[in-house]
Amino acid sequence: MELNEIYAPVQEDLIKVKKSLTSISRIDYQWLSEQLSFLVRETGKALRPALTLLSGKCFKYNLTYLMPMSVSVELMHTATLVHDDAIDNALTRRGRATINSIWGDEIAILMGDYLFAKAGEAVADTQSPRVIKLFSQTLGTISSGEINQFRGAFDIKQSRENYFHRIYGKTASLFSLSTQSGAILSEAPEESVAIMKEYGDNLGIAFQIVDDILDFTSTEEAMGKPVGSDLIQGTLTLPAIMLAERYPEDNPVQKTFETKDTKYVAKAIDMVRNSDIIDECFKTASEYCEKACHNLRSLPDTASRQSLYDLADFVLVREV
Repeated sequence: MELNEIYAPVQEDLIKVKKSLTSISRIDYQWLSEQLSFLVRETGKALRPALTLLSGKCFKYNLTYLMPMSVSVELMHTATLVHDDAIDNALTRRGRATINSIWGDEIAILMGDYLFAKAGEAVADTQSPRVIKLFSQTLGTISSGEINQFRGAFDIKQSRENYFHRIYGKTASLFSLSTQSGAILSEAPEESVAIMKEYGDNLGIAFQIVDDILDFTSTEEAMGKPVGSDLIQGTLTLPAIMLAERYPEDNPVQKTFETKDTKYVAKAIDMVRNSDIIDECFKTASEYCEKACHNLRSLPDTASRQSLYDLADFVLVREV
């Protein structure tokens, strides 16, 4: 199933979100306006705002508050990508040159800060102290996750527990903000808010596991960045952890981290592709998707609830 089919219950409103994102770049400072336009016109899958809208549509759908929240989560996501690219010295994302590669790390960090500020401005329009606090807590969680990743770069001695904790912070926490805020702003019962948190937490972890798989199995053309980028940047992902566990004496991941030589990246990719590690990683991602959907049956039986089920399926089969 394609994303536009899954998004069908909220498709028209998602278009409004994208238009609202575009309007953010229309400011008097022409240079900044151009750079903001460069960032917000490519919203990718728009998965996080879609999650906010779909979660809200399961209850008392109120677009007055859901619209700014949807804009806020996408702005926060974009800001984290801008900062990530600067920290990782990434040259491309989605096949396009990154802000840091064009204008330098200093401008990229300030651009990310500007987007965070606009995300905070948007979330304030929800007029919900609970959601505003949740937004702030999520920003703290994302930041700590990125710090954890930065401090653990090129460290082969990381456990799976550390990996899951890290990807919750950098990825799943924003999924969780999206689903929880959608439920809260739509006056969902507390039990339903908890179910939406559970869904966002687990779907986000599954999404990142698949992302990490694709770093080994996809192509540069499909991803818009080099295959093996995580290893090059010293980030230990689940496929790399499994490879290190299986071949402790002849481990190209460790050699990559020790020497920074990309020839070992190619060997690691080849070894992972020619093993059952990818299958094992997909199995783990599937288990998290099952956890995500486990209690959805308790929600009202709506087209939006079905879309949440379908999104869990989509996460497992996506190619980028």
